Formats: sequence, C-alpha cells, structure tokens
Amino acid sequence: MALPLEGVTVLDFTAIMAGPYCTLMLADMGADVIKVETFPEGDGSRRFDPKVNGESYCFAVLNRNKKSVALNLKDPRGKDVFMKLARDADIVIENYRPGVTRKLGIDYDAIRAINADIIYASISGFGQTGPYSRKGGFDIIAQGMSGIMTMTGEPGGRPAKVGIAMNDIAAGTTALYAILGAYIKRLKTGEGLYLETSLMEAGMAWTFWEFGAYFGGGEIPVATGTRHRRSTPYQAYRTQDAYVTVGANNEKLWTAFCTQVLERPGLMEDPRFKTVAARLKNIDALQDEIETVFGGQPTGHWVKKLDAAGVPGGPVFNYVQAFDNEHSRARNMVSEIDHPKIGRMKIIGNPVKASGELQRSRAPAPWLGQHSAEVLQGLGFDNGQIAALFADGVVYDKYREKATA
Repeated sequence: MALPLEGVTVLDFTAIMAGPYCTLMLADMGADVIKVETFPEGDGSRRFDPKVNGESYCFAVLNRNKKSVALNLKDPRGKDVFMKLARDADIVIENYRPGVTRKLGIDYDAIRAINADIIYASISGFGQTGPYSRKGGFDIIAQGMSGIMTMTGEPGGRPAKVGIAMNDIAAGTTALYAILGAYIKRLKTGEGLYLETSLMEAGMAWTFWEFGAYFGGGEIPVATGTRHRRSTPYQAYRTQDAYVTVGANNEKLWTAFCTQVLERPGLMEDPRFKTVAARLKNIDALQDEIETVFGGQPTGHWVKKLDAAGVPGGPVFNYVQAFDNEHSRARNMVSEIDHPKIGRMKIIGNPVKASGELQRSRAPAPWLGQHSAEVLQGLGFDNGQIAALFADGVVYDKYREKATA
C-alpha cells in the first residue's frame, strides 16, 4: 500500500532534534529523505551514548527511514553534488544558524534559481530576522527565553525545564505542519515557498491558556507544580505509596469525586470548596483535605475508585512503567527494527493509528555516509568518479574501507 508521501524527495540538512524529528515524520509517511551530513562527525547526536557496536542508539531511534550522504560542502565538488540533489528535490530543510547557508551558497535563493517550485524550510533558535536571530539556540535556551521555565516546576523553586526537549519537538512539529501545508498549496498552485520557524516561537505558540490569562487579565503565569491554572482538583496527589493524578475539573466530576471516590460529600458544602473559584482560592487547603484521605490507601486503590466513579485519573508512571504496562503494549508503543550495526533494536511505536497505512518504519537509521555511493550513482556518477570523490575527501562512508578491504 502506498504511503502518502511516496515520490516526494526531501533534502535534510538538519541535526540533533528539531529538524531530524520533522524529517523523521516525513520519512515515516513515505518521503525519500536524504540526510546530508558533514564528516567525520556527522549529525551531533551520533556522539550521544549509549552506543552499540559504535553506533548511537539515540541517533538511531530518531533517524530511521533516511539515507545518509556525507559531503564536504566546502569543496566545490561537494557543493556541486548538493546542488544536483537540490535540483530534483521537492523539499529542503536546514537548521543552521541564520546566514550559514548563504555563506555556503545553498540558501533558498540559490536553490530556487535551479528549482523554482522548491519548498525550503529553515529551523533556528530565534528565527531568521530580529535582534536575537544570530544567537545560538539550543532547547534549554529557548525554554528559558520563551517563559516556559518560569512556569514549570514547584512554586518558589528554581526555574525548571520541561523533562523532554519540548521546544525542539515543538519547532520540529511546527515546521512539519507548515511544510505539509506548503506542499498541499504547491499541488494546487504549482508554487514553491520559503518558510521558517524557531525554537523560541514554537514553544511560545503552545502557551494558549497562559497567553489568554495574561492578555485578558494581566496574570503572569508562575510555576504551579502539577496544578492546572484555571481549575481544580486537577493535579497529582500523594497517596500511601506514590502519587495519583485526578482531573475532577467540572461540577459533575467534582460531585462524583467527593461522593464516590473520597466518600466525603461534606466537601461540596464547605464554603472553601463550593465553587471552582473558591477551590482555586483555597487550593492548598483542598490538597490537604484530599491527601489526608488518599494517604490511607495505595495508588492502585484510588485508581480503581476513580475509574469506577468515571473520574479521570491515573498513576504517575516512571518511564519504564509508561512503556511496560498492558495498555502501551496493546497499543504497540514499542516496536522493533533490524539495524545493520546495532542489530535488533527497539524504536518508539507509531502514536497514530489509522484505518489505512499512514506511516511505516521501512528502514533503520543509516550509518554516517552509508548511502553516499548509492546516491552518487543515482545522480549519474560512474564508479571511477565516485572512487575519486571518496579518495579526495569530498564524500565519505564510515565503513567503506572496512567493507572493501
């Protein structure tokens, strides 16, 4: 069965997380993604531990379904190879600092001159324009400057980053939907497009409730732990042995929570808790009341009661438990693939389930330069030319010498 993006060629000039996540999604949907890397280091995430047989497991889970071509773009012949690839590409994606692609002569204007309907996407720390555009931008910097670190963690604590690379993934996701929108537009009009986003802006664009509260009422969001800013009970509560999350955030759920879960109907008549506004005002006292009851039984007991009452709730899993439970197993959130160096390895399962095939893990992540010769052959280079490019350090394959020894 054909995948939605089969026949679409993506030239992937990205590294680490934001760009590679975007191109992974495109690759999973069937696009032919050619990952262009420098050498001998390649994508910076190739150095991340743990390594199995010399290959980074972290890199491998994020770069499946892609081909790797290792090029020296400072050599005119390497740039010529890149331009030949770009001439036939549908989409180019890069995440260099603003100005770098222009210096290399592979920016949007240069590519558009040879490929008029190209879709060209740039992902950077702070965008291509503006006074911060030339700053280096990692996820931690973007989390700090987008305000997210001041609203994460416990009240009064040090600024805390989200536990994952949130702004990286936000930027990759934002670029992904923009690219898909641009591609649909091109199908209708034949026109290409340049688009760009940043780690900082992509993270800011996810703060809808906080934006509404600030511009609607002047409220500056601060860290609230696991609490919701607009409703309660909606947080994690301590039990006898761990924590349980509760989402009793409307009157129907609040009633069920008090009568069937806590078995404390009197809380509904307590003036401190009679309305959402009152509960928010007295949220510390409400937490004390709930945890006094919850402390008498383990988390599993309360999850069963919450489920029986129809009140959303659940245990707070650690990362192992998040994947190793009956539901995640039933939903196939851990998959496997054969890697040529790592061997049989696990990858994150597809979070989208569809009535027809939308995505597929077709091939493992490539080693650095694994497809250099194959791609050159596809561009019309003969064996002698390819051998010369390898010998002169214009292209690279990490295991080429070992493979031909």
